[in-house]
Amino acid sequence: MAEEIINRVAKSPLITIDLESLYDHRERIGFDLKDLLFQELILREKDFRQFVKEHDWSEYQNKHVAIFCSADAIVPTWAYMIIASKLSPYAASVNFSSVDKLEEVIFEKIIDQIDTEEYRDKKIVIKGCSKLSVPTSAYVRLTEKLSPVVSSIMYGEPCSTVPVYKQPKK
Repeated sequence: MAEEIINRVAKSPLITIDLESLYDHRERIGFDLKDLLFQELILREKDFRQFVKEHDWSEYQNKHVAIFCSADAIVPTWAYMIIASKLSPYAASVNFSSVDKLEEVIFEKIIDQIDTEEYRDKKIVIKGCSKLSVPTSAYVRLTEKLSPVVSSIMYGEPCSTVPVYKQPKK
């Protein structure tokens, strides 16, 4: 008589967290202050304020925006703040970062919103393979956030994991 096949993975107490499922699919875009500088060197306040007043900020609706300056110029902090204040009513998020770092910033914000209490004393598997590009910093941030509350953290798939963290015995 054939033995019944038991799916031990499905019956295990492991909780899988898939960072790909947290991915925010809204468009990412950069706002480079270089284009607002006189000869890519200095910010003229009058010209800057005129641009801010006339620019159509609605084009950033529901987009994640990275504010930066690619020119080697000293840009006053208040300029970034003014741009942020104009983008905030429209953008999904406004960040001071390069476009390359924007993904990391978005994931960090998402992970910071996770309520760790639902994972207290649980065994966690942080899923490793994904179709979307999840930055390594997201895995590090999630591990940092969960370590104080979980029983253990593993990386990979429930059927094949790498131990990452185990709560010390009390």
